[in-house]
Amino acid sequence: MESPQIKKSGLNLPAGMSGTSLRLDTFASSPPSSFRSIASLTSPSSLRSISNLTSPSKSSTCSDRFIPCRSSSRLHTFGLVDRPSPVKEGSNEVYSRLLKCELFGSDFASPSSLSSPSAGAPPSPISPSKNMLRFKTDHSAAPSSPYSPSILGQQSTFASDSSTPPPKPPRKVLDAPSLQDDFYLNLVDWSSQNVLAVGLGTCVYLYSASNSKVTKLCDLGPNDGVCSVQWTREGSFISVGTNLGQVQVWDGTQCKKVRTMGGHQTRTGVLAWNSRILASGSRDRNILQHDMRVSSDFINKLVGHKSEVCGLKWSCDDKELASGGNDNQLLVWNQHSQQPALRLTEHTAAVKAIAWSPHQSGLLVSGGGTADRCIRFWNTTNGHQLNSVDTGSQVCNLVWSKNVNELVSTHGYSQNQIMVWKYPSLTKVATLTGHSMRVLYLAMSPDGQTIVTGAGDETLRFWSIFPSMKAPATVKDTGLWSLGRTQIR
Repeated sequence: MESPQIKKSGLNLPAGMSGTSLRLDTFASSPPSSFRSIASLTSPSSLRSISNLTSPSKSSTCSDRFIPCRSSSRLHTFGLVDRPSPVKEGSNEVYSRLLKCELFGSDFASPSSLSSPSAGAPPSPISPSKNMLRFKTDHSAAPSSPYSPSILGQQSTFASDSSTPPPKPPRKVLDAPSLQDDFYLNLVDWSSQNVLAVGLGTCVYLYSASNSKVTKLCDLGPNDGVCSVQWTREGSFISVGTNLGQVQVWDGTQCKKVRTMGGHQTRTGVLAWNSRILASGSRDRNILQHDMRVSSDFINKLVGHKSEVCGLKWSCDDKELASGGNDNQLLVWNQHSQQPALRLTEHTAAVKAIAWSPHQSGLLVSGGGTADRCIRFWNTTNGHQLNSVDTGSQVCNLVWSKNVNELVSTHGYSQNQIMVWKYPSLTKVATLTGHSMRVLYLAMSPDGQTIVTGAGDETLRFWSIFPSMKAPATVKDTGLWSLGRTQIR
């Protein structure tokens, strides 16, 4: 049904609107010239033609105004998308960006975040081969421009002792795409020849710390994966534990596989070399000892854990082997024993972190998982616990310094920190943060001055934390703003 029409005025009114509700004021005299053109459009014939053009059908109704739907409008076609307001001349742009950095993080306030995505945006590491062990911009570095995060946002924190200077941020950060976030794997090791081995997905890559050269050692294929890597002590050969339970030995200089040894039923998550014997731990709960001079796959089988073996370390004199498992046990084996000489059960979570002291014979340190969080010190001569400290978070790795009587621990839930401890006082020398996920991997450089840490955030971070063997152990600092120091103590 058509809408009623007002013949008097020649206007098409919508249904429900009466003629009395519309009042047209008339001019007492003839309208000005500026209104004549408008008046000519209000003739009945012109309005009907306009109505026919704008109305798709006679039965459509009209409203008093048009409210567009923003989501369905193609505003970008007409250049109507929101743009950031231009910075007013004379405004404090530096203060604004620093404020945004403190409130929302460094990525929000960085100058690159204000530019278009195509201008200088880093490529996404979808393919592991694109940014493999390449330098990564680290926002935790010391501020070098007014737009950098302020010192209050630095990720390296003070030690509990106020006399200890704040540690410097990582010396460098490398991208490590496909670095797995798995507590039971051991995917990073640093050789005595200054070459870093990293297991990424199905591949093992070698990174030369002296010239930053990256070499692909091997690719296990789509049906397997890398679960552990471990260099020999002389640094020329590297062993690789696989998801299928194999142990492969490769020549690191020529990138050639020397041997493949079986024996495990499932993944081999941890490896440990002494001067001649390679020990391997697996999810099948067994520890196998391999000798490269013998043709058989293994020469000894150690059965003692009730769950996956995730920690293995030989003592410095090669006489004892310490093993940790997901059964919360720490076992110590003699060189030729079939049964553990010590069974230490004080931990209440998985024991992955194990380290022997290079400064004191028979001193073993171990760390427990999320439910335990403790670092415990043992005298393996009599099996007594010497000391313990609750770290407050999951202990993932432990390593002793070669140069000073200190050790490093890396942690997971919930703080993801790296801590340096002085022994035997167990005072904190430094606490380092920067990883956004638990710090599952740890290795030390041949000179003992630098550590590398890896995490599920797919980064490797290098920290210069220890002095050289001949350098003094202390360096005085002037306070908060002394960021140019070479050591953290």
